[in-house]
Amino acid sequence: MQASFKARAGRLLGATLLSLCAGLAQADDKITFLTSWYAQAEHGGFYQALATGLYKKYGLDVTVKMGGPQINGMQLLTAGQADFIMGYDFQVLNSVEKGLPVTTVAASFQKDLQGMMTHEDVKSLAALKDRSILAATTAHTTWLPWLKSKYGIADSQIKPYTFNLQPFFADDKVAQQAYPSSEPFQAMKNGKKVNFFLFADDGYPPYGTTIVTTQKMISEKPDVVARFVKASIEGWKSYLADPAPGNALIKKDNPKMEDEQIAFGVKRMKELHVFDGGDAATMGAGVITDARWEQTYKFMVAAGLLKPETEWKKAYTTKFVKDLKVMP
Repeated sequence: MQASFKARAGRLLGATLLSLCAGLAQADDKITFLTSWYAQAEHGGFYQALATGLYKKYGLDVTVKMGGPQINGMQLLTAGQADFIMGYDFQVLNSVEKGLPVTTVAASFQKDLQGMMTHEDVKSLAALKDRSILAATTAHTTWLPWLKSKYGIADSQIKPYTFNLQPFFADDKVAQQAYPSSEPFQAMKNGKKVNFFLFADDGYPPYGTTIVTTQKMISEKPDVVARFVKASIEGWKSYLADPAPGNALIKKDNPKMEDEQIAFGVKRMKELHVFDGGDAATMGAGVITDARWEQTYKFMVAAGLLKPETEWKKAYTTKFVKDLKVMP
């Protein structure tokens, strides 16, 4: 009887251990994703994927962390404190130039969100030649060289932008850098009629709100990368169809974000076709192409923003999006 009891106990213990091991084997992969700024509509697809269980559906336990002015996302990524970050093509190309092992794996938006806000009498970017243009310091190493080259903007026209809209409101001959859901929203709240011109619609080449990870993650956990990309892009499609779940998490992370501003941001993203325009319309959302990256590389080299010998093809890979086929 004692031997029989021990045998039964052994079988029970073995079954319990097998059950525990199976549970561990099926545990979701833990992922930390770092955004580029405080939570807002332009981050909505990632919050939506979390809120609606899309990440869970693809076996991922995702933590979304907000970026901010004092947070260096690239530094945290390369230090292993984040698995993916919300990136920017210029930033990634400059990082590759410095030898950092980082790569873009997908693009939330086919268009970068940077643009120009003008008074309503200005009908195009070509009409800026007689205007003062307010631009932040970072503009000099991103979009400003493109604007100067394309439209003949003179250095004498450029004035510092201090993220205060009063100079714009006070002078009808001033134009300023803007994002579609930020400065135009503030102008609307102040009763000012303005125009907004998205640089991408005039040929500015970089993608917007990209997903960036390390080459180590790509080589060691390609399946995790593939699942994160797919869930995130599906999250964007879901968010633009019904943003309520994602908005709840955005407001939880950033209580200062008002419903009206979030709604304005969603509206503008739809109107500008940043998610479903360009190659995404035929190739599927999230897509990135060799041609677009080459265009960005050539622009940066011509503008003196990147060394010609930079191994620019290391800045991206198309393998996680070429067969994704999430049609917007």
